[in-house]
Amino acid sequence: MVAIIFGSSGQDGIYLTQKLKENKIQVIGVSRSGFNSIKGDIGDLTFVEKIIIRYKPNFIFHLAAISTTQHSHVFENNNAISIGTLNLLESVKRLSPSSKVFLSGSAMQFKNHGLPINENSDFDPSSIYSVARIHSVYTGRYYRDKFNLKIYVGYFFNHDSYYRSEQHVNKKISAAVQRIRNGSKEKIHLGSLDVYKEFNFAGDIIDAVWLLVNQDNIFEVVIGSGKSYSIGMWLEKCFEKINLDWKDYVILNSKFVPEYKNLVSNPSLIKSLGWNQRIEFDQLVDLMVGD
Repeated sequence: MVAIIFGSSGQDGIYLTQKLKENKIQVIGVSRSGFNSIKGDIGDLTFVEKIIIRYKPNFIFHLAAISTTQHSHVFENNNAISIGTLNLLESVKRLSPSSKVFLSGSAMQFKNHGLPINENSDFDPSSIYSVARIHSVYTGRYYRDKFNLKIYVGYFFNHDSYYRSEQHVNKKISAAVQRIRNGSKEKIHLGSLDVYKEFNFAGDIIDAVWLLVNQDNIFEVVIGSGKSYSIGMWLEKCFEKINLDWKDYVILNSKFVPEYKNLVSNPSLIKSLGWNQRIEFDQLVDLMVGD
């Protein structure tokens, strides 16, 4: 069996590659950088067609995106997420209609009232990133309903790992704590510590993806723990690991306005398929900060 991963060089692609290889599946990784993968752009229809014709995959995973809601990345995210989804699904329809396709979605594309979000929660085009994600999902639904393709969507809530970049606040904090433990005198500049979100492990999220695409009855699921913690709690736990007081190393921006106060999932549907997280909050601190 063969699987193509578009966006294979990010943390999700890395853990998915491991999961697929554990299941004896040949992995064809694709990324814009070409790091440990085929260099290519899912926004290029000709490239997508060629790689699908060449490998005739059993599974295709679309993980490619610029992981930010900032408007400055409007064209990059439109190319990777919106145009990329259209290129992929039209190619699958014509060239490999038996392939199972997974599209990554995001917690950020839902209207957020601070209450648990599920698959039936309303979408909210609150950022250009959300707009691209919403367009991707509607494109997937069209091809699934119109052409009977097996297209799955997993709405990822916050998840982290060693492979996260420091543009994400959880990794920013844990990486700085590691350096401080080794003698750095740096200060960590942060916004609000009262923002609550989920602290999931990327490997657990990928386990849910693999479970989803190996059944044929449920096609869209929220993937998260249903448990939220504040950034302040994460900060405190990370500094506890090195027996220092975070207040001596953190500078807060009093003018910072967060995108939300609480972002949490209702994962009952994915749990009905048998999925449960393995790595809890404290264990994730251990993984991210180390001993």
